[in-house]
Amino acid sequence: MRILVLGSGAREHALVLSLFHDPAVDDIHVAPGNVGMKPLATLHSEVTRIDDPDTVVALARDIAADLVVIGPEIPLVAGVADALRSAGFLVFGPNKAAARIEGSKAFAKDVMAAAGVRTARSEQLTSELSDSEIESALDRFGPHYVVKDDGLAGGKGVVVTDDRTAARAHVDAVLAAGNPVLLESFLTGPEVSLFCLVDGETVVPLIPAQDHKRVGDGDQGPNTGGMGAYCPLPWLPADGVRRIVDEVCVPVAKELVRRGCAYSGLLYAGLAWGPDGPAVVEFNCRFGDPETQAVLALLKTPLGEVLHAVAAGTLADLPPLEWYDEYAVTVVLAAEGYPEHPHLGEVITGASDKSAVRHAGTAYNEAGELVSAGGRVLNVIGTGATLADARDAAYSVLSEITLPGGHYRSDIALPAVLGNISV
Repeated sequence: MRILVLGSGAREHALVLSLFHDPAVDDIHVAPGNVGMKPLATLHSEVTRIDDPDTVVALARDIAADLVVIGPEIPLVAGVADALRSAGFLVFGPNKAAARIEGSKAFAKDVMAAAGVRTARSEQLTSELSDSEIESALDRFGPHYVVKDDGLAGGKGVVVTDDRTAARAHVDAVLAAGNPVLLESFLTGPEVSLFCLVDGETVVPLIPAQDHKRVGDGDQGPNTGGMGAYCPLPWLPADGVRRIVDEVCVPVAKELVRRGCAYSGLLYAGLAWGPDGPAVVEFNCRFGDPETQAVLALLKTPLGEVLHAVAAGTLADLPPLEWYDEYAVTVVLAAEGYPEHPHLGEVITGASDKSAVRHAGTAYNEAGELVSAGGRVLNVIGTGATLADARDAAYSVLSEITLPGGHYRSDIALPAVLGNISV
Protein backbone atom coordinates (compact mmCIF):
# COMPACT_ATOMS: atom_id res chain seq x y z
CA MET A 1 0.00 0.00 0.00
CA ARG A 2 1.32 3.45 -0.99
CA ILE A 3 0.31 6.15 1.47
CA LEU A 4 0.53 9.93 1.26
CA VAL A 5 0.62 11.74 4.62
CA LEU A 6 -0.04 15.48 4.79
CA GLY A 7 1.67 17.49 7.53
CA SER A 8 5.03 18.40 9.00
CA GLY A 9 4.91 18.07 12.78
CA ALA A 10 5.69 15.50 15.47
CA ARG A 11 2.18 14.10 15.09
CA GLU A 12 2.88 13.30 11.45
CA HIS A 13 6.33 11.92 12.36
CA ALA A 14 4.59 9.54 14.78
CA LEU A 15 2.04 8.54 12.12
CA VAL A 16 4.75 7.93 9.53
CA LEU A 17 6.83 5.87 11.97
CA SER A 18 3.85 3.64 12.80
CA LEU A 19 3.04 3.22 9.11
CA PHE A 20 6.69 2.42 8.38
CA HIS A 21 6.46 -0.61 10.68
CA ASP A 22 3.24 -1.89 9.06
CA PRO A 23 4.12 -4.80 6.70
CA ALA A 24 1.15 -3.90 4.48
CA VAL A 25 2.66 -0.44 3.78
CA ASP A 26 5.52 -0.53 1.30
CA ASP A 27 5.80 3.13 0.22
CA ILE A 28 5.24 6.31 2.25
CA HIS A 29 5.21 9.86 0.90
CA VAL A 30 4.89 12.99 3.04
CA ALA A 31 4.09 16.59 2.12
CA PRO A 32 5.85 18.66 3.22
CA GLY A 33 7.25 16.51 6.04
CA ASN A 34 10.24 17.29 8.24
CA VAL A 35 13.86 16.18 8.45
CA GLY A 36 13.12 13.51 11.05
CA MET A 37 11.00 11.63 8.50
CA LYS A 38 13.74 11.35 5.85
CA PRO A 39 14.80 7.79 6.78
CA LEU A 40 11.19 6.64 6.66
CA ALA A 41 9.53 8.23 3.65
CA THR A 42 9.87 10.20 0.44
CA LEU A 43 9.48 13.87 1.33
CA HIS A 44 7.78 16.40 -0.94
CA SER A 45 9.09 19.43 0.92
CA GLU A 46 8.29 21.70 -2.03
CA VAL A 47 4.56 21.05 -1.51
CA THR A 48 3.82 23.52 1.27
CA ARG A 49 0.21 24.43 0.29
CA ILE A 50 -1.37 21.29 1.70
CA ASP A 51 -4.54 23.31 2.28
CA ASP A 52 -4.95 23.80 -1.49
CA PRO A 53 -7.16 21.02 -2.90
CA ASP A 54 -5.81 21.19 -6.45
CA THR A 55 -2.19 20.96 -5.27
CA VAL A 56 -2.87 17.95 -3.07
CA VAL A 57 -4.92 16.12 -5.70
CA ALA A 58 -2.13 16.64 -8.25
CA LEU A 59 0.43 15.18 -5.85
CA ALA A 60 -1.78 12.20 -5.01
CA ARG A 61 -2.18 11.49 -8.72
CA ASP A 62 1.53 11.89 -9.37
CA ILE A 63 2.47 9.27 -6.80
CA ALA A 64 -0.64 7.08 -7.37
CA ALA A 65 -1.54 7.05 -3.69
CA ASP A 66 -3.67 4.19 -2.39
CA LEU A 67 -4.57 6.17 0.72
CA VAL A 68 -4.17 9.81 1.77
CA VAL A 69 -3.87 10.56 5.50
CA ILE A 70 -4.50 14.19 6.43
CA GLY A 71 -2.73 15.19 9.64
CA PRO A 72 -3.56 18.86 10.40
CA GLU A 73 -6.95 20.48 10.71
CA ILE A 74 -6.44 23.32 8.21
CA PRO A 75 -6.58 21.13 5.05
CA LEU A 76 -9.65 19.34 6.43
CA VAL A 77 -11.53 22.56 7.11
CA ALA A 78 -10.46 23.78 3.65
CA GLY A 79 -12.12 20.78 1.97
CA VAL A 80 -9.01 18.91 0.82
CA ALA A 81 -10.59 15.56 1.75
CA ASP A 82 -13.64 16.37 -0.41
CA ALA A 83 -11.48 17.13 -3.44
CA LEU A 84 -9.45 13.95 -3.00
CA ARG A 85 -12.56 11.79 -2.69
CA SER A 86 -14.07 13.42 -5.78
CA ALA A 87 -10.87 12.48 -7.62
CA GLY A 88 -11.27 8.84 -6.58
CA PHE A 89 -8.82 8.57 -3.66
CA LEU A 90 -9.38 6.89 -0.32
CA VAL A 91 -8.92 9.48 2.41
CA PHE A 92 -8.47 9.30 6.16
CA GLY A 93 -10.05 12.54 7.33
CA PRO A 94 -13.55 14.05 7.41
CA ASN A 95 -15.20 16.09 4.69
CA LYS A 96 -15.38 19.88 4.96
CA ALA A 97 -18.89 19.90 6.39
CA ALA A 98 -18.04 17.43 9.16
CA ALA A 99 -14.71 19.15 9.89
CA ARG A 100 -16.72 22.13 11.15
CA ILE A 101 -16.85 20.19 14.42
CA GLU A 102 -13.41 21.79 14.97
CA GLY A 103 -13.53 24.68 12.53
CA SER A 104 -16.58 26.29 14.16
CA LYS A 105 -17.15 25.97 17.87
CA ALA A 106 -20.65 27.37 17.37
CA PHE A 107 -21.39 24.50 14.95
CA ALA A 108 -20.01 22.00 17.48
CA LYS A 109 -22.25 23.44 20.19
CA ASP A 110 -25.29 23.15 17.92
CA VAL A 111 -24.46 19.51 17.13
CA MET A 112 -24.02 18.69 20.81
CA ALA A 113 -27.30 20.39 21.73
CA ALA A 114 -29.14 18.36 19.11
CA ALA A 115 -27.39 15.15 20.20
CA GLY A 116 -28.02 15.70 23.90
CA VAL A 117 -24.30 15.78 24.76
CA ARG A 118 -23.20 17.45 27.98
CA THR A 119 -20.97 20.50 27.44
CA ALA A 120 -20.32 23.97 28.81
CA ARG A 121 -22.94 26.71 28.57
CA SER A 122 -21.81 29.15 25.88
CA GLU A 123 -22.54 32.46 24.20
CA GLN A 124 -21.12 33.88 20.97
CA LEU A 125 -19.84 37.47 20.81
CA THR A 126 -19.34 39.36 17.56
CA SER A 127 -17.82 42.69 16.59
CA GLU A 128 -21.31 44.18 16.24
CA LEU A 129 -21.78 44.16 20.02
CA SER A 130 -21.30 47.34 22.02
CA ASP A 131 -18.81 47.66 24.84
CA SER A 132 -21.58 47.46 27.42
CA GLU A 133 -23.02 44.31 25.80
CA ILE A 134 -19.62 42.62 25.97
CA GLU A 135 -19.25 43.61 29.61
CA SER A 136 -22.70 42.25 30.39
CA ALA A 137 -21.80 38.95 28.73
CA LEU A 138 -18.66 38.71 30.87
CA ASP A 139 -20.84 39.33 33.92
CA ARG A 140 -22.87 36.25 32.99
CA PHE A 141 -19.80 34.00 32.79
CA GLY A 142 -17.53 35.07 35.66
CA PRO A 143 -15.69 34.64 37.89
CA HIS A 144 -13.92 31.81 36.00
CA TYR A 145 -13.64 32.98 32.38
CA VAL A 146 -13.23 30.69 29.37
CA VAL A 147 -12.71 32.78 26.23
CA LYS A 148 -12.29 30.98 22.88
CA ASP A 149 -11.53 32.03 19.33
CA ASP A 150 -14.49 30.57 17.41
CA GLY A 151 -12.28 29.22 14.65
CA LEU A 152 -8.98 27.43 14.10
CA ALA A 153 -6.28 28.55 16.49
CA GLY A 154 -3.84 25.65 16.60
CA GLY A 155 -4.78 24.77 20.17
CA LYS A 156 -3.77 28.20 21.42
CA GLY A 157 -6.93 30.29 20.92
CA VAL A 158 -8.26 29.75 24.42
CA VAL A 159 -7.77 31.82 27.57
CA VAL A 160 -8.90 30.35 30.88
CA THR A 161 -8.50 32.88 33.64
CA ASP A 162 -9.95 34.40 36.81
CA ASP A 163 -8.59 37.79 35.68
CA ARG A 164 -11.43 39.73 34.08
CA THR A 165 -9.00 42.18 32.47
CA ALA A 166 -7.18 39.31 30.75
CA ALA A 167 -10.48 37.80 29.64
CA ARG A 168 -11.63 41.08 28.11
CA ALA A 169 -8.25 41.57 26.42
CA HIS A 170 -8.60 38.21 24.68
CA VAL A 171 -12.15 39.03 23.61
CA ASP A 172 -10.93 42.27 22.07
CA ALA A 173 -7.94 40.62 20.37
CA VAL A 174 -10.05 37.89 18.75
CA LEU A 175 -12.73 40.33 17.60
CA ALA A 176 -10.04 42.66 16.20
CA ALA A 177 -8.72 39.74 14.15
CA GLY A 178 -12.16 39.39 12.56
CA ASN A 179 -13.28 36.22 14.35
CA PRO A 180 -16.25 35.66 16.65
CA VAL A 181 -15.62 34.87 20.31
CA LEU A 182 -17.17 32.08 22.32
CA LEU A 183 -17.62 32.59 26.06
CA GLU A 184 -18.09 29.38 27.99
CA SER A 185 -18.85 28.35 31.53
CA PHE A 186 -15.94 26.71 33.33
CA LEU A 187 -16.03 22.90 33.46
CA THR A 188 -14.56 21.32 36.57
CA GLY A 189 -12.62 18.07 36.77
CA PRO A 190 -9.50 16.60 35.16
CA GLU A 191 -9.25 16.68 31.38
CA VAL A 192 -9.37 13.63 29.13
CA SER A 193 -8.45 13.32 25.46
CA LEU A 194 -10.14 10.40 23.73
CA PHE A 195 -9.48 9.68 20.07
CA CYS A 196 -12.17 7.71 18.25
CA LEU A 197 -12.06 6.20 14.80
CA VAL A 198 -15.39 7.07 13.19
CA ASP A 199 -16.96 5.63 10.06
CA GLY A 200 -20.50 6.94 9.85
CA GLU A 201 -22.19 5.59 12.98
CA THR A 202 -19.40 3.11 13.77
CA VAL A 203 -17.15 4.38 16.58
CA VAL A 204 -13.98 2.63 17.79
CA PRO A 205 -12.07 4.30 20.65
CA LEU A 206 -8.31 4.40 21.08
CA ILE A 207 -6.84 4.58 24.59
CA PRO A 208 -7.46 7.74 26.66
CA ALA A 209 -4.72 10.32 27.19
CA GLN A 210 -4.20 13.59 29.01
CA ASP A 211 -2.55 16.65 27.47
CA HIS A 212 -0.67 19.41 29.34
CA LYS A 213 -1.52 22.69 27.61
CA ARG A 214 0.09 25.37 29.79
CA VAL A 215 3.71 26.23 29.07
CA GLY A 216 4.99 25.94 32.64
CA ASP A 217 5.11 23.45 35.48
CA GLY A 218 2.02 23.33 37.64
CA ASP A 219 -0.12 24.45 34.68
CA GLN A 220 1.27 27.97 34.82
CA GLY A 221 1.63 30.45 31.96
CA PRO A 222 -0.13 30.76 28.60
CA ASN A 223 -1.78 27.99 26.63
CA THR A 224 0.34 26.26 24.02
CA GLY A 225 -0.24 23.65 21.34
CA GLY A 226 0.63 21.10 24.04
CA MET A 227 3.75 20.56 26.16
CA GLY A 228 3.34 16.84 26.82
CA ALA A 229 0.92 13.99 27.29
CA TYR A 230 0.58 10.52 28.75
CA CYS A 231 -1.60 7.44 28.37
CA PRO A 232 -3.51 5.49 29.51
CA LEU A 233 -5.06 7.23 32.52
CA PRO A 234 -4.75 5.27 35.78
CA TRP A 235 -7.29 7.51 37.51
CA LEU A 236 -10.09 7.21 34.93
CA PRO A 237 -13.04 5.05 36.07
CA ALA A 238 -13.09 1.54 34.64
CA ASP A 239 -16.14 2.41 32.55
CA GLY A 240 -14.75 5.82 31.53
CA VAL A 241 -14.02 5.08 27.88
CA ARG A 242 -17.34 3.31 27.42
CA ARG A 243 -19.21 6.26 28.91
CA ILE A 244 -17.43 8.77 26.67
CA VAL A 245 -18.17 6.67 23.60
CA ASP A 246 -21.82 6.08 24.53
CA GLU A 247 -22.62 9.54 25.93
CA VAL A 248 -20.54 11.71 23.59
CA CYS A 249 -18.99 10.21 20.49
CA VAL A 250 -21.76 7.91 19.25
CA PRO A 251 -24.50 10.56 19.65
CA VAL A 252 -22.35 13.13 17.79
CA ALA A 253 -21.55 10.66 15.01
CA LYS A 254 -25.24 9.85 14.60
CA GLU A 255 -26.18 13.52 14.57
CA LEU A 256 -23.65 14.24 11.80
CA VAL A 257 -25.10 11.38 9.77
CA ARG A 258 -28.57 12.82 10.33
CA ARG A 259 -27.34 16.20 9.03
CA GLY A 260 -25.96 14.65 5.86
CA CYS A 261 -22.29 15.11 6.72
CA ALA A 262 -21.32 11.67 8.00
CA TYR A 263 -17.95 11.62 9.73
CA SER A 264 -15.04 9.56 8.41
CA GLY A 265 -11.71 9.85 10.18
CA LEU A 266 -10.46 10.59 13.67
CA LEU A 267 -12.77 12.40 16.07
CA TYR A 268 -10.90 13.87 19.03
CA ALA A 269 -13.06 14.51 22.08
CA GLY A 270 -11.51 16.82 24.65
CA LEU A 271 -13.44 16.45 27.88
CA ALA A 272 -13.56 17.38 31.53
CA TRP A 273 -14.58 14.61 33.92
CA GLY A 274 -16.76 16.34 36.47
CA PRO A 275 -19.19 15.21 39.16
CA ASP A 276 -21.67 13.99 36.55
CA GLY A 277 -19.07 12.32 34.33
CA PRO A 278 -17.72 13.49 30.95
CA ALA A 279 -18.56 16.90 29.50
CA VAL A 280 -17.11 18.17 26.22
CA VAL A 281 -14.57 20.99 26.27
CA GLU A 282 -13.92 20.82 22.53
CA PHE A 283 -13.78 18.56 19.50
CA ASN A 284 -10.95 18.29 17.00
CA CYS A 285 -11.34 16.72 13.56
CA ARG A 286 -7.93 14.97 13.52
CA PHE A 287 -5.30 13.27 15.66
CA GLY A 288 -4.25 15.49 18.55
CA ASP A 289 -0.70 16.71 19.08
CA PRO A 290 1.09 15.65 21.33
CA GLU A 291 -1.29 12.91 22.56
CA THR A 292 -0.89 11.00 19.27
CA GLN A 293 2.81 10.49 19.92
CA ALA A 294 2.06 8.70 23.20
CA VAL A 295 -1.01 6.79 22.01
CA LEU A 296 0.61 5.37 18.87
CA ALA A 297 3.62 4.21 20.89
CA LEU A 298 1.29 1.65 22.52
CA LEU A 299 -0.71 0.54 19.46
CA LYS A 300 0.09 -3.07 18.52
CA THR A 301 -2.37 -3.36 15.61
CA PRO A 302 -0.74 -2.24 12.31
CA LEU A 303 -1.80 1.35 11.73
CA GLY A 304 -2.11 1.18 7.95
CA GLU A 305 -4.91 -1.37 8.01
CA VAL A 306 -6.75 0.67 10.63
CA LEU A 307 -6.66 3.93 8.67
CA HIS A 308 -7.50 2.10 5.44
CA ALA A 309 -10.57 0.48 7.03
CA VAL A 310 -11.91 3.87 8.09
CA ALA A 311 -11.28 5.39 4.66
CA ALA A 312 -12.84 2.42 2.87
CA GLY A 313 -15.94 2.39 5.07
CA THR A 314 -15.16 -1.03 6.56
CA LEU A 315 -14.34 -0.04 10.14
CA ALA A 316 -17.15 -2.24 11.47
CA ASP A 317 -15.36 -5.30 10.02
CA LEU A 318 -11.99 -4.49 11.63
CA PRO A 319 -10.94 -6.86 14.46
CA PRO A 320 -10.60 -5.27 17.92
CA LEU A 321 -7.52 -3.08 18.29
CA GLU A 322 -4.60 -4.57 20.22
CA TRP A 323 -2.45 -2.56 22.62
CA TYR A 324 0.80 -3.06 24.49
CA ASP A 325 0.17 -3.38 28.22
CA GLU A 326 2.34 -0.40 29.09
CA TYR A 327 2.25 3.34 29.69
CA ALA A 328 3.62 6.07 27.43
CA VAL A 329 4.73 9.63 28.15
CA THR A 330 5.70 12.29 25.64
CA VAL A 331 7.50 15.51 26.60
CA VAL A 332 7.86 18.51 24.29
CA LEU A 333 11.14 20.40 24.01
CA ALA A 334 10.27 23.98 23.04
CA ALA A 335 12.37 26.83 21.71
CA GLU A 336 13.34 29.78 23.86
CA GLY A 337 10.49 32.31 23.86
CA TYR A 338 7.78 29.80 22.97
CA PRO A 339 4.82 30.29 22.72
CA GLU A 340 4.97 34.06 22.22
CA HIS A 341 8.21 34.64 20.27
CA PRO A 342 10.20 31.45 19.70
CA HIS A 343 13.89 31.76 18.81
CA LEU A 344 14.73 29.76 15.68
CA GLY A 345 18.00 28.51 14.22
CA GLU A 346 19.56 27.28 17.47
CA VAL A 347 21.73 24.16 17.14
CA ILE A 348 20.34 20.94 18.68
CA THR A 349 22.72 18.25 19.88
CA GLY A 350 22.12 14.74 21.15
CA ALA A 351 18.88 14.12 19.26
CA SER A 352 19.91 12.66 15.91
CA ASP A 353 20.46 9.07 17.04
CA LYS A 354 17.53 8.78 19.43
CA SER A 355 14.70 6.42 18.41
CA ALA A 356 12.54 8.02 21.10
CA VAL A 357 12.60 11.43 19.36
CA ARG A 358 9.81 12.75 17.15
CA HIS A 359 10.67 15.87 15.16
CA ALA A 360 8.27 18.81 15.23
CA GLY A 361 10.05 22.03 14.25
CA THR A 362 13.53 21.11 13.03
CA ALA A 363 15.74 21.70 10.00
CA TYR A 364 19.36 21.47 8.92
CA ASN A 365 21.46 24.63 8.55
CA GLU A 366 24.09 25.23 5.88
CA ALA A 367 26.69 23.51 8.05
CA GLY A 368 24.54 20.38 8.21
CA GLU A 369 23.64 20.90 11.87
CA LEU A 370 20.21 20.11 13.24
CA VAL A 371 18.55 23.37 14.31
CA SER A 372 15.25 24.60 15.72
CA ALA A 373 12.75 25.68 13.08
CA GLY A 374 9.55 26.02 15.10
CA GLY A 375 8.21 26.76 18.55
CA ARG A 376 7.74 23.13 19.52
CA VAL A 377 11.01 21.60 18.41
CA LEU A 378 11.08 17.94 19.46
CA ASN A 379 9.02 15.37 21.31
CA VAL A 380 10.63 12.63 23.38
CA ILE A 381 8.70 9.41 24.02
CA GLY A 382 9.13 7.09 26.98
CA THR A 383 7.33 3.80 27.61
CA GLY A 384 7.34 1.50 30.62
CA ALA A 385 5.49 -1.04 32.72
CA THR A 386 4.34 1.76 35.02
CA LEU A 387 3.61 5.41 34.41
CA ALA A 388 6.59 6.31 36.60
CA ASP A 389 8.84 4.09 34.44
CA ALA A 390 7.56 5.75 31.27
CA ARG A 391 8.21 9.20 32.76
CA ASP A 392 11.73 8.23 33.77
CA ALA A 393 12.44 6.87 30.29
CA ALA A 394 11.29 10.06 28.56
CA TYR A 395 13.16 12.44 30.84
CA SER A 396 16.31 10.29 30.68
CA VAL A 397 16.47 10.74 26.90
CA LEU A 398 15.57 14.41 27.16
CA SER A 399 18.45 15.02 29.57
CA GLU A 400 20.89 14.03 26.80
CA ILE A 401 19.55 16.62 24.33
CA THR A 402 20.70 20.23 24.35
CA LEU A 403 19.05 23.27 22.77
CA PRO A 404 20.27 26.74 23.81
CA GLY A 405 17.39 28.48 25.58
CA GLY A 406 15.16 25.45 25.11
CA HIS A 407 12.66 24.57 27.80
CA TYR A 408 10.28 21.80 28.76
CA ARG A 409 7.93 20.96 31.58
CA SER A 410 9.37 18.73 34.29
CA ASP A 411 5.98 17.57 35.56
CA ILE A 412 4.36 15.78 32.62
CA ALA A 413 2.23 12.96 34.11
CA LEU A 414 3.63 13.66 37.58
CA PRO A 415 0.25 14.42 39.25
CA ALA A 416 -1.04 11.05 38.02
CA VAL A 417 2.09 9.25 39.24
CA LEU A 418 1.70 10.84 42.67
CA GLY A 419 -1.99 9.92 42.82
CA ASN A 420 -3.08 13.57 42.90
CA ILE A 421 -5.80 13.19 40.26
CA SER A 422 -9.16 11.77 41.22
CA VAL A 423 -12.72 11.81 39.90
